[in-house]
Amino acid sequence: MRLLMFEDGAARRLGALRGSGVVDLAALAAAAGVPAPPPDLLALIDAGDDALARVAALLELPGASDGAVVRPLAGVKLLPPLDPPRGNVLAIGRNYARHAAEGARVRGGEVEPPTIFTKAITAIAGPHDDIPIDPAVSEQIDWEVELGVVIGRRGTNILRERAFEHVFGYTVINDVTARDIQRGWGGQFFKGKSLDGSCPSGPWVVTPDEIPDPQRLRLRLSVNGVVKQDANTADMIYPVDAVISWLSVGMTLLPGSLIATGTPEGVGFAREPAEFLRPGDLVEAEVEGIGTLANRMVAAGARSAV
Repeated sequence: MRLLMFEDGAARRLGALRGSGVVDLAALAAAAGVPAPPPDLLALIDAGDDALARVAALLELPGASDGAVVRPLAGVKLLPPLDPPRGNVLAIGRNYARHAAEGARVRGGEVEPPTIFTKAITAIAGPHDDIPIDPAVSEQIDWEVELGVVIGRRGTNILRERAFEHVFGYTVINDVTARDIQRGWGGQFFKGKSLDGSCPSGPWVVTPDEIPDPQRLRLRLSVNGVVKQDANTADMIYPVDAVISWLSVGMTLLPGSLIATGTPEGVGFAREPAEFLRPGDLVEAEVEGIGTLANRMVAAGARSAV
C-alpha cells in the first residue's frame, strides 16, 4: 500500500494511492458502513498490524474505485506523511562511501566513519512545499536525497536479523542542509540540518510488501532538471537493517520514528566549484519504487507554486 496524508479544506485526511487517484479512507469506510480507520498515519501506526490489515481489506471493497471516495491525485494537496514524526528525525551521515570521500576531499582530511544526528520536527515539510531560503540565515543551502524508513514497532537492542520486523514502510527524504551552519562554530549538525522546511518528505509511505529489497533502489536528485545525484541504496556502508539495529542499541525506537539513511555522492558543497540552492530553483528527489519530491526554493516570506 501507498499511504498518505492530504488536505481537505482545513482538515487533514488519511488516504491511499490507487493508480492516479487518492482514496479517502474515512469516506470509503463511511460508504461501506464499517468503522473508520485512524484519522492519520501516526495513529494508524500506533493502532498496529490489525488496523493496517483492516485498511488493506477496505481497499479491496468494490466501492474503493467509486468516484465519491476517490480524488484525482493531480488535484490533491499532499501533506507530509508524518507531521510530525514521533520525535526528531534520526539521520545517518556519511553512509555512502563515495559521499564520505567527497566530503573528506573538500575538508582536506581523512575519510570519517558514518555518524548519527537528528533533524528537528519543525524541519518537516510536504512533498511539494516551498522551502524558504534566507541569506541572513544561510548562504549555503544544499541538497541530499535519501531513503526514509518509518518504524512501526517499538524496539530496543534490535537484532539485525529481526530489524525488518520493526519497519512500517519507506518514504523519500531530502535532507536539505545549511552547510555554513553545519560546519561553523566547531560543527553544528543539528542546527545546520534543522532550518524550517529543511526536511521535505513523502509523497507517501510505501509498505514493505511493495519494497522487497530496500538495498536495490535507485536514488536520483535534480536541480532545475539537471541530475546532481544518481546512485543506488546498494552502495550504503550500513544497510537499512544494520542502521535500525545500530540506532536501537541502548536507545528505544518508537512507532512513528522516521530515519533518514544517508545520501550518496553529488551534493553541492563537494562540486567544483561548489553549488548551492537559490530562490527559484526546483529540486526533485526520487527513490525508485516510492516516488518523487518536488520542492521550489523561495525567498523567505515568499510563496510559489510547483
